[in-house]
Amino acid sequence: MSLREISRALLDGAISPSERHPFSPRFEAERVADGTLFVSSFANVAAFETSDGLVAIDTGSFFLAEPTRVLLRRLSQAPLHTAVFTHGHVDHCFGVERYESEEGARRVHVVAHEALPARFDRYKLTRGYNGAINARQFQVADMFPDTFRYPDQTYRDALTLSCGGRRFELHHALGETDDHTWVWAADAGVLCTGDLFIWASPNCGNPQKVQRYPREWAVALRAMAKLDAEVLCPGHGVPIFGASDVRRALEETAELLETLVEQTLAWMNRGATLDRILQEVKAPPRLLERPYLSPIYDEPEFIVRNLFRLYGGWYDGNPAHLKPAPEARLAAELASLAGGARKLSARAVSLAAAGERRLACHLIELAVQAAPDDAEVHRLRQQIYEERAAAETSLMAKGVFAGAARESAERGD
Repeated sequence: MSLREISRALLDGAISPSERHPFSPRFEAERVADGTLFVSSFANVAAFETSDGLVAIDTGSFFLAEPTRVLLRRLSQAPLHTAVFTHGHVDHCFGVERYESEEGARRVHVVAHEALPARFDRYKLTRGYNGAINARQFQVADMFPDTFRYPDQTYRDALTLSCGGRRFELHHALGETDDHTWVWAADAGVLCTGDLFIWASPNCGNPQKVQRYPREWAVALRAMAKLDAEVLCPGHGVPIFGASDVRRALEETAELLETLVEQTLAWMNRGATLDRILQEVKAPPRLLERPYLSPIYDEPEFIVRNLFRLYGGWYDGNPAHLKPAPEARLAAELASLAGGARKLSARAVSLAAAGERRLACHLIELAVQAAPDDAEVHRLRQQIYEERAAAETSLMAKGVFAGAARESAERGD
């Protein structure tokens, strides 16, 4: 199937998002509009043909930059003149040097938002941590880059680039990141959203990453929807074709974020604890049923937590959590009351079998903290988290729970 056919089938419900997961690269390159090329990789690349060379919106991930470049070169051998980084996540902004090393190539002009260099600086400070969370989230080797291509030009709010007879409008938006850029190529009717649209519930609550901005993200989506773009080139997943489908996808993604923001703030303004808010705030099922809003990567529950952190800080409203006892001390006390760590773990298994997986995980964590060297407790913990991971829909939850199962598999040997 072509990218256009996949897109149509997803929108019509003929195939499900899980069958064409947006984070599973298609490794295909197609022309999607006049003078517009699109490469489907782990993180996508859009490229515009101009008389001065190509203008690329993103260039590829640090681990797939070369095959992404090869795919683009199947469609065009024109030199890469300018690269716009939609944001500094490492699946989007690598591989520029590969174009610069091509025969006869010159230095590529890299453009990004002014906050992007600070992101790269932070990545250098937290390289080990980012490697660890990538390993857990994606179930890959613990690796993270330590060198980055900093932009040659930055902007603050908006910037119009002119290149080879074509104009590109760059707009800043707080969203998945604080350095995000979306790009409008009016002459082709093509909108490049970066990760502001990814064919999944917005990645706006990621439990292992820094602050995201749901309210401002929705504002940006509304602004993009007003353009009536004919083609939407997303950061992940296949393009969307046709102004009505593009507009609906953007507006409904905005609506999902807006309802989570409104509900969360309403409960916060009533003085509710985080625990109460998590029980009360619900995403509209009709939106989660949309093929481009399925919670297969991030999920609304995590977005609510992120909103609470953004507007309320880290204190969750439970006084015991303000200055808590060490978790191992609390676990040992509760295990003693229950009759031992194995009693706790046995009860956890019973709860999991009854479908009470959330509660089961609390108990098995207490058990393993109370008896960290007990191989049988670790065996049961592995079992519970393997079952929990299999039952989840979002890649993030699956990754964390699978990581816990793997830890206990290693400890239980």
